[in-house]
Parts: sequence; structure tokens; C-alpha cells
Amino acid sequence: MRGLMTIPSLSPITFRDPRPEDYPYPDVNVHVRAYWEHGPPVVVGAHAEQYRSSWSDLFEKKQPMHLEVGSGNGFYLAGMAERFPDINWMGVELRYKRVMLAAKKIEHSSLSNARILRYDAWKLQELFGEDSLSGLHTNHPDPWSRERQSKKRLLGEKFAQWAALALKSDAEWRIKTDFLPHIEAMLEVIKGHPFELLGRCDNLKEQEPPWGGDSDIITNYQKRFFDKGLPVYALWLRRR
Repeated sequence: MRGLMTIPSLSPITFRDPRPEDYPYPDVNVHVRAYWEHGPPVVVGAHAEQYRSSWSDLFEKKQPMHLEVGSGNGFYLAGMAERFPDINWMGVELRYKRVMLAAKKIEHSSLSNARILRYDAWKLQELFGEDSLSGLHTNHPDPWSRERQSKKRLLGEKFAQWAALALKSDAEWRIKTDFLPHIEAMLEVIKGHPFELLGRCDNLKEQEPPWGGDSDIITNYQKRFFDKGLPVYALWLRRR
């Protein structure tokens, strides 16, 4: 423990996880009902807080847990879980369809060390407290590219403050993004937090990530940028 520290609130907005019957037209989004009825590897956001101090209860084995924020369709989550079975992998995604697609990928590979949670990335302090994570992965967060939208960007002061508390000492934070201002912002932000810069890459198509190619998954989303000749950036940090 690192003393009495408070996990900061990332957003004043309350996370909502409505049931199908809470919608006026419950069958408009078929993925809502599937999400509520599916069971593991899906973790229902409304039930997640009970695991705040015992995330290992959701997995077959008690082992270090890594969190991927913004799992999308689950390509990276399932790939890393298969490649590193000695780690428990928790993915966080907000959109119902993406949650269910990620669940299918986990099930297709029969991965007992991977789960997908529906939750808001801005409310993670409600679930993941001090020293709860052995690794953090942030892949292609929304750029909110217009300057007036910059406060909506996930990678910034508040998120770094939360990450510094949630990550255990020596835990790594790996960031991949197609938006250079994310990298520039994080390089400034970490100056005020206990993070060590281990490496940086400004074009993942021409260079392997600083943490090594064997420890990475190239997602379909990432390939789109490669095919267009656009750079994808990487930042490798460690919690001191």
C-alpha cells in the first residue's frame, strides 16, 4: 500500500446499465438482451462493483490481472489472453455490440483467463482501486480531434492520476494510438506522476512496439491505418 490515497473521480456522470425492459422499445438493440442473459465471459456492469476487492473470483485461477480499456471487438483482448495464459485479462467496453463480439472471440478460443466488462472508461475509479492492476493497456482511444472537444479525451491528467493509483509498483502501461496529440499530452502529464518512460515509437508499421513484437497483437483497426500509410504511435510506461 502507498498510504492513504483517494482514487479521483474521472467524470461526474453516473454510469447507467439499463435492463431491456427499461427501454421503451427493448428489442431495438438485440445486443442489450444478449448482454444481460449471456453470463461469463461477459461481466454485467451493474454487478461489477461487488468484485472491486476480489476480481480473481471471476477467473478460474488467481493470477495477475491486466486491464484493457476500450476493447472494441475483442481482437487484442482475446489474442493477448491466448498468448499469455498466466495473466488474467479484463477488457472494458461500453457498446453492447462490441461487448458481445469480444465475448464470442473469448469463447471461440476457450479462454478461461479473459473477461469482458461493460463499463464507462471515465468511471473506472469505481471498480479498480489502489494497487489492483498488474498491467494497463489503452489502444486507440477516441481522439476527439477538434480542439473544443479536447476535454473529452481519455488520455490526460485525470486518467493518469487514476492509473498511478490503480497500477501496482513496476506495472506497465502500454498505449497505442493513431492520434499524435495523445502521445504529446501523455509525455507532459507523466512528468507530474510516478511513471517512467520505457520507450516510444512513432510509426508501428516500420518499427515494432517498444515492448517487443512478441508481446503485442496487431488489431484490424490498427491494420486500417497501416493500409492507408498512416502512422500508429506507441508509448511504454512503467509505474515506479
